[in-house]
This record gives sequence, C-alpha cells and structure tokens, in this order.
Amino acid sequence: MQGRGTMTDGYLAYYKQSIEDPDGFWTKPAQDCHWYKKWDKVLDDSNKPFYRWFSGGTVNTCYNALDIHVENGIGDQVALIYDSPVTDTIKKYTYLELRDEVARFAGVLTSKGVQKGDRVLLYMPMVPEAAMAMLACARLGAVHSVVFGGFASKELAIRINDAKPKVIVSASCGIEVKRVIPYKPLLEEAMEIADAKPDACIILQRPQETASMNPGFDYDWHEEMKTAVPADCVPVAATDPLYILYTSGTTGVPKGVVRDNGGHMVALKWTMSAIYNLQRGDVWWTASDVGWVVGHSYIVYGPLLKGCTTILFEGKPVGTPDAGVFWRVISEHKVKTMFTAPTAFRAIKREDPEGKLIENYDLSNFKALFLAGERLDPDTLQWAEKKLKVPVIDHWWQTETGWAIAANCLGIEQFPVKQGSPTKAAPGWNIQVVDPECKPVGPGEIGALVVKLPLPPGTLLTLWNNDEGFLKSYLEEFPGYYKTADAGFIDDDGYVFVMSRTDDIINVAGHRLSTGGMEEVLADHPDVAECAVLGVDDKLKGQIPIGFLVLNAGVTRAPEDIEKEIIQMVRERIGPVASFKIVTVVKRLPKTRSGKILRGTMRKIADNVDFKMPATIDDPAILKEIEAALILKGFAGAKKDP
Repeated sequence: MQGRGTMTDGYLAYYKQSIEDPDGFWTKPAQDCHWYKKWDKVLDDSNKPFYRWFSGGTVNTCYNALDIHVENGIGDQVALIYDSPVTDTIKKYTYLELRDEVARFAGVLTSKGVQKGDRVLLYMPMVPEAAMAMLACARLGAVHSVVFGGFASKELAIRINDAKPKVIVSASCGIEVKRVIPYKPLLEEAMEIADAKPDACIILQRPQETASMNPGFDYDWHEEMKTAVPADCVPVAATDPLYILYTSGTTGVPKGVVRDNGGHMVALKWTMSAIYNLQRGDVWWTASDVGWVVGHSYIVYGPLLKGCTTILFEGKPVGTPDAGVFWRVISEHKVKTMFTAPTAFRAIKREDPEGKLIENYDLSNFKALFLAGERLDPDTLQWAEKKLKVPVIDHWWQTETGWAIAANCLGIEQFPVKQGSPTKAAPGWNIQVVDPECKPVGPGEIGALVVKLPLPPGTLLTLWNNDEGFLKSYLEEFPGYYKTADAGFIDDDGYVFVMSRTDDIINVAGHRLSTGGMEEVLADHPDVAECAVLGVDDKLKGQIPIGFLVLNAGVTRAPEDIEKEIIQMVRERIGPVASFKIVTVVKRLPKTRSGKILRGTMRKIADNVDFKMPATIDDPAILKEIEAALILKGFAGAKKDP
C-alpha cells in the first residue's frame, strides 16, 4: 500500500516515505508493471550489504517494454525513431513493428544456442539493430553486455574475457561524422587476444562497409532474420541479471556493473514520469550512445517501458551538418523533453555563440532540457535557458546508479534552480556528506558525498563475478554507505552541490579547494567555450591549480590577455588563497567518447607520472597538444620553478 506520500503531496512527503518506508513506496510503481509472479519481498535485506529488490517475483523486461503496449492497444504508436544525419536516414518503428523485429532477432540468437543466463556481447554503432539486440537478449533472459562500437581491440578483449559471451553481435562499421570506422578488424583482433571464445558472431552489414565473413562462424544479420522463428518472452527472476556494463576502474581493469530485471524495470519506468514528467505517447530524445549507461537507461529501456516514443540519433551536436542539428531533430520529431551532456551544449555554444541557428526551427513542442554526465557550469546553464526558454535541469548520476541520485523532479515538484546544483536528492536516495572518518559534516561543508544503504531499485547489484571488488570499490571506505567518489556539500535548503571527484578536491597550502568552483569562474568569461582546472603537485604548497581554456569560435583577442583576465577573476571571486596563477589556452580538451574531460590523465601528464592511455579517449593526439601546452608553462616533466 502506498499510504503516505503520493506525487500530489509534493516532494517532501514523497521523499520521506521513500526513505522511511521503502517497501510501501516502491510497491505502487511495481504494481504498474507486468509480473508473471508477484514478489515475495519488496526489499530483501537477508544478505546485507547485497540487497535485492522484488525477490521471489518473475518478470520479463522486454515484455514490459514492447509486448504489453501492443496488447494494450498502442501497437500502432511510434516506439522508436532512427535519425541518422551521417547516413541521411530517418526510419520509424511502431511498437508492433519493433516487437516483431525483436522477437525475430531473439529467434536468431536462439538458433545460435543462446539461452537464459548466457551472455551476449554487443559491439554496435548507433543503429536501431543495437536496441533490437539488447531487447532480444532481455526477451530470452540472456545477459547483454554492450561495448561502445569502435572500442580498441585490447579493451574489447578484456570485456570478452570477463563476460565470456556465447555470441557476439556486431556491425561492419560505425560512422564518425564522415569517417567510416570498420569494426570487423577490431573485433577479430580482440577475439584473437581473448582467452574466452564465442560460439558465433552475427554481423550487421551496412552499405558503407562490407565486412569479410568466416563461414560457419560469422552470420549475416539480414540473412538470418529471413528464416528466423520469432521467440517468445522467457520469464526470469526479478533478481536475475539483465545486463553487464563495464566502467573504468582505478587499476585500469574495467568493472562489470550488474543490473537486475525487476528493480531496474520498476525504477526506470517510474523515473520517466516522476523525474522527467513524461507520459505514454510523449516524444523523448536522449542524445547519447547505447554503449553508455545513459543509452541503456534512457534511449532503450526507460522510454519504452513507459510507452513513449524514443529517438535513436546517429550524429554529433556539431558537424552533422552544423550546430543546428539538435534544433532540427527537436523540431522535426516534436520532441517534448531532451537529455544530453553539457559537453554537447558547450560544443554548440562554441560554434554558434549567439544561438542564431535556433531561429530556423519551431521548438514550440519542447518543454524541458535535462543535462548530466559532468558538472554543469553556470555559463552553459544560462546560455541554454536564455536561448531555449525552457527549464534546464541539471541532474547527477553514475554508471553504477543507473538513474539520477539527485534531480529537480519535474513530475513531483519543481524547485527553483540553483546554479551548480542538481537540486535535491531523488526519492530513494539518502544522500549524506561525511568526512574521511565517516562522520557527518555540517550544511555547506565540503566532504565525501555518500548514500546510506540500501540503494534504491535499479542500481548496481554487484560487479560481474566479483563480489569482493564490489565491496572494496563502493562499500568498504564508508561502512553502511555507498561511496559515490564525488565530493561536495548540501546547503541549508537541502540542495546538493557536486563539486568534483573526490580526488579533484585539491589541497593548496592546507586549504581544501574545489576545482569545480574554479571552473565556474573560468566558464563565466565571455570568450571561454570550455575549461578544466586540475591540481598538480607543487613542492612548496602541496598542490596548485592549473587552468585550461578552449575559446569560442571567432574570438580574435590575444590569448595572453584572456589568460590575465581569467587569473584576475579567480583572484577576485575565490581569493589569493587559491594560488591560481597558471592558465593556458588550448585548441581542445581530451575527452572520453561520452564527453567527459580526462582530468586525471591531464594531471598525470603535468606531474610527469606514467599513465595508461584511457580506452575511452576520443582522440589520443589531443594529449600531445596538452603536453606541449604544459611544457610551455614549465610542467610535464620540465623543471618547475618553486
């Protein structure tokens, strides 16, 4: 029974019940899903700290994402829109069409021996077949592991060894703007390196590249689909794994985050209305990639569980063809709400600072923009609010959490925006701030952001075949809490401020300072498109901050003048205590393919420390540019003046 706290009661009552009565709170959204057998316990705490949700229940995630909508009479509604400016393609699938395609591909997997519990590794570009393959695995109760298409062979081999897939599903190529990236050579090299060997590969041949095929081992997606017998949904335990998603580990060895079926289904469907304020039939666009957690949660599962229309976009925020492509997609498909990373908007703002391209499109259906994946600087927030004239919502979450830890929950109660804050803890998340001894700190005081156990449904259960690693990575340092590895504070109004990763709080002559706070100052300069601040070793002060600036397109002023202005701005707003004296203009910043700035790698270059080339880096050549810029400033192994 829901009892206390419904959405109409507002955030406070809703949040309070989620913490004090999690069983009662999560029962109602669970009843909004289809179960073959109802759960015995909502929250199973019999094996702490390995909490489980809806134990005893049996479900099928694919049935809840597709079949149920067909049976409920919305089979003719568009489920998925594939919009690919890189191939000049737009294709739409109704719920009925998507269900039939998925059932057929599940039949293809079955013909290759895939059964409940088997792993299937997906190494795919942003095409509809990637989502179909994910859902087909869910249909069979097989565990999918999506690896970002184009990932390096060595990294792919590590994931093959860990997941031990029965079948690998891939494509002949991916497309990066105008560049075709053949996948098959990368895949074959990975399989050669890996000790674990799949039984078969299914290859989607794309018109832009034809992959060579090994008879009896490689099977053509299109040919197999012609003769496939559609497969029915297989009931699985709510606690059975739905997928493994690898995220970087501190040792360079990836961690396989495990997500379950029942809790994941309940939480994600609920977030679509509670956080994003969307209902069945609304058009939703997440501009991300299925290789990342955002793509899992909010390109594929969340919107389809809710009965929305989801957009799968194969393109970039700039260059496909210009910085107006986001507005074209929103206008053409009547998008109500969008979710992407701040990096995307910084790229657009850099190319079109005045937002003139927005004027070419009708955005009257657009109601809200959600951003996540990295800190949202106030300058980007203000630019988006001013140009789009809709709520711009920052929210905070991680690969491990699967959905937002903190958010301005539009479907519950909308709060005023505070720059630099993802607003308040989302229901189910008991966020606290503690010091290194795990003692609570006061409002406004920076510490480690942690979440009191149990975590809500839809979060990580453990690491694949590595319970010990799960405990060590997330639960040991702060007993009774999940370690987010983010630092920040909670103010008197309950707003959460995520300042930086824990190791990005720098200690300058005994003063604990947030690099995120300094980045806010840098981003406020009118000529700055993007920036990063990192702490580097200093013999005198322990650490000192270094700033990196990427300037807006069209800026003609001397970089030295802008650097001087930036140093003065930090001195005025944060104070001389920051010891901020070194800043340099660079052409671009090194990032992961999902858009996160590789601050840790940059710091190692500055400190002349050996580092492993990040597997997720979008362009390794950028690191050479960063090193050259640092050497000019007296770093990167060069002699540093005291």
